[in-house]
Amino acid sequence: MEAKKLTNMATTQTAPNSICISKYLHSLSQTPQRLRKRMLATWTPDQELNQVRQRSGADMKRKLQWYDLVALGVGGMLGVGVFVTTGTAALEKSGPSVFISFIIAGISALLSSLCYTEFSVQIPVAGGAFSYLRVTFGEFVGYFAGANILMEYVLSNAAVARTFTEYLSSAFGVHNSTTAWRVQVDGLVNGYDMLDFPAVALILLLTLCLCHSTKESSILNLIMTVFHVVFFAFIIIAGFLHGSPNNLVRPDGLTPHGVRGLLDGAAGVYFSYIGYDSVSTMAEEIQTPSKSLPVGIVGSVLIVSVLYCLMALSLCFMVPYNKISESASFSMAFQHIGWKWAANVVGAGACLGIVASLLVAMLGQARYLCVLGRARLVPPWFAQVHPSRGTPLNATLFLGLCTATIALFTELKIVVEMINLGVLLVFYLVANALIYRKYVMISHNPPSHTFLFLFLLSSCALGFSISWQFHEQWWNLSIFGGSMIIITALFQYMVPCLRQDTEWSVPFMPWPAAMSVFLNVFLMSTLKTSAFQTFGIWACMITLFYVLYGVHSTFKAEEFEMGVNEVNPNSSILQPKVDIQVI
Repeated sequence: MEAKKLTNMATTQTAPNSICISKYLHSLSQTPQRLRKRMLATWTPDQELNQVRQRSGADMKRKLQWYDLVALGVGGMLGVGVFVTTGTAALEKSGPSVFISFIIAGISALLSSLCYTEFSVQIPVAGGAFSYLRVTFGEFVGYFAGANILMEYVLSNAAVARTFTEYLSSAFGVHNSTTAWRVQVDGLVNGYDMLDFPAVALILLLTLCLCHSTKESSILNLIMTVFHVVFFAFIIIAGFLHGSPNNLVRPDGLTPHGVRGLLDGAAGVYFSYIGYDSVSTMAEEIQTPSKSLPVGIVGSVLIVSVLYCLMALSLCFMVPYNKISESASFSMAFQHIGWKWAANVVGAGACLGIVASLLVAMLGQARYLCVLGRARLVPPWFAQVHPSRGTPLNATLFLGLCTATIALFTELKIVVEMINLGVLLVFYLVANALIYRKYVMISHNPPSHTFLFLFLLSSCALGFSISWQFHEQWWNLSIFGGSMIIITALFQYMVPCLRQDTEWSVPFMPWPAAMSVFLNVFLMSTLKTSAFQTFGIWACMITLFYVLYGVHSTFKAEEFEMGVNEVNPNSSILQPKVDIQVI
């Protein structure tokens, strides 16, 4: 009798599992049909702003002003870039002309930030590039961009946290900052064998801070950023006063690797500018998005570009480029000129800047995952917003743990080029999306004209990049560069663009977006082959996840919401009814 009861219990417990498995297998059999329906399905901006956002349960608190955004943008970029990438770029690629590499990368970032700004004003939600691309090119392109931005955030935050340990050790006077305060484990692969527990502790501490409140985190960032800019001014002035302009031409001239080294360096330091993307993800927490977002995004990029160039110049004033240290380069530079006390101060100031950068980047990554959860492309658990704190608690905790785990093992040099490739690809897609949206979705021109222009534009950029990489004659480069200018001019003349009734839009379209497309393709081409190989593996993984989970989850969510609206047309949560548009 007892055995019979146990058998019945086991049957009862396993039955639901069998039903779930059979349902999932049935869903997999419907994959081709669902892919055709979902991959190009778009949402309207109104649905992104209302219907999709309400899936988080509670709204994020609107407490941020324009100065908060400028501080978030500046804080998010300063610590990451100048302390992490400058030394390596100067030593291996650009030489003393690394400041010119920062100018080139800054121009590309400014053009991309203009595209971001127009989208963020029209669609002020936390999804950033994911939301912009989903309303333009459909669900899969938006998901692909969102997954890549998430990858970039997690890897870069982990790598930057390890750089924090290097500067922290130099602040305490430790000269061998690469191995100090880390635990070497024999038997692990080189590059993953130095365990960094201070970096893990920093990530976990910031995660707890971000779970508490966005406004308080913003105030903390604002205070740190003010001190950080003052600290930057000290380094710049000290470098110019106690360095020597002769170091700019020693030992091999201003550009030891020529123009090629300049542009390769620009691709290397582009990692420094990725923080402005975090500003656009704060759109749901801003009191006046249409006025504050343009100031916050564009203003922070301009301020940071000037500071980067001056900092790079001061470094090369103090130390000949071939003697710059890859790790804690600014601290080592002050030791080189005999200012050991200043080296300790620089280490402490760099730690402060890195903390500010991590704070902003971790704000952004949680909001990306939250919006992916709203779209049902990842489990909806990640979309939940805490009702009293107004923060995406689940997404923040999960990504904080992921970042801390990677920070324990992985060196920056292993992941930096893959990060740059992912970011440049997303910025390339956003620039294309802005052109398509303005000339097709808003101006109602035939899509074929715009698609032809985008194809020819990317082809010219690719031809120019290949010619550059294979050291072709200058006339080849002139042909592709000139073709890009002619094609853009013809498109502007032949395809009309309606003016929008918005408070801010990108001026002189399509030129800024077209130049952004061209520069992003070119900078991608300067990255190493290994970056493309690793990125290819990542792209296959996220595509497989979409096919096995994302497309079925969004298909069922659409069916459910349409069914509820038919039963209860007065529902305040699910109105307006989902209107899937297929391009």
